[in-house]
Amino acid sequence: MWPLYAAGFTTAFGAHGIAANLGGFSDDAVTSLLVLGGLLALYDGAEVLLKPVFGSLADRIGGKPVLLGGLIAFAAASTLYVIADSPGRLWAARLGQGVAASAFSPSASALVARLNPAAKHGRAFGSYGFYKSIGYTLGPLLGGVLVWAGGLRLLFAVMAVLGAAVALWAMLAVPHVPPLPRKRQTVADLARRLTDRAFLAPTAALAGATAALSVGVGFLPVSGAAAGLGTVATGAAVSVLAASAAVVQPRAGRALDEGRLATRTGLGAGLLITAAGLAAAMLPGLAGVLIAAALIGIGTGLITPLGFAALAESTPEERLGQTMGSAELGRELGDAGGPLLVAAVASVASLTYGYAALAALLSIAPLLVLTGQRRTAPARE
Repeated sequence: MWPLYAAGFTTAFGAHGIAANLGGFSDDAVTSLLVLGGLLALYDGAEVLLKPVFGSLADRIGGKPVLLGGLIAFAAASTLYVIADSPGRLWAARLGQGVAASAFSPSASALVARLNPAAKHGRAFGSYGFYKSIGYTLGPLLGGVLVWAGGLRLLFAVMAVLGAAVALWAMLAVPHVPPLPRKRQTVADLARRLTDRAFLAPTAALAGATAALSVGVGFLPVSGAAAGLGTVATGAAVSVLAASAAVVQPRAGRALDEGRLATRTGLGAGLLITAAGLAAAMLPGLAGVLIAAALIGIGTGLITPLGFAALAESTPEERLGQTMGSAELGRELGDAGGPLLVAAVASVASLTYGYAALAALLSIAPLLVLTGQRRTAPARE
């Protein structure tokens, strides 16, 4: 399991470590906010388009080959910019990293499910989410230190070494999990499965959690600055958010496995806690920012392992890669949609109303979860 946790850390560290440091390193490569936006969108855009594709490929040929191929491609794409510092290579490297992450991220999720019995899915996904949260937390900090010490090329070099090391580790330690026999699936069968409540409810909860997390990371520093807080205080608030999510995830997964927490109850409570965090962000001053960060972190930390465990439980094993890739697509849409919603509302009213809009949306979401999600045995195709 440890190489899979390392793969989760790699995709999170790669996404946030570079994204947080693209804006200020080179006037030659990042010449405008439009260029910066394009570079940021490359990574996520590749994931939105390709995660379901690579997830289905993992079902067809096995999760380990897709995992290894993605990690090796991540290392190669990172090396591309290390070799030569130029704007064109930066765009190519960032696109390559996004394509590679689209391969090894859903494959790792599917392998987490395949290598653990259903009774341990909560704990396994809780640990996997913990290490992804560590990557999200340390990415901007360590990335900033590396860029300060040796420029963006040093950061890409570390990414290349990390991807290659995790690939070697996974090749040696992760057992081969052969693909399972699959019945022929039509487009109608796929549409029916992906529109079933057993898929939609946890995926919607995961998308909502990711939307709130993205809004917290992006907009809580804005609220802090508006209240006269310095960068240290606002940075600490974001760290509280990530740390809260990291601490809660393994505990939530363990509680699920031990029967102390039901999926429907946990997902509904997580969404309500996250909504309360966004409502707290409407309060002025440091207290509002810190309370919001803690509650958003706790809520998203509760949702993530329960959502993935529910998806694994309701999906035939031979279709796990496809389901995880599609669920990751939902998370990416939440990652983009949450900030867009808040920004759109804030542009015509204020940031306070933007928080309120997303909080209201997440408060309604538990109705879908509570009416649609049950812990049942996996349906077989």
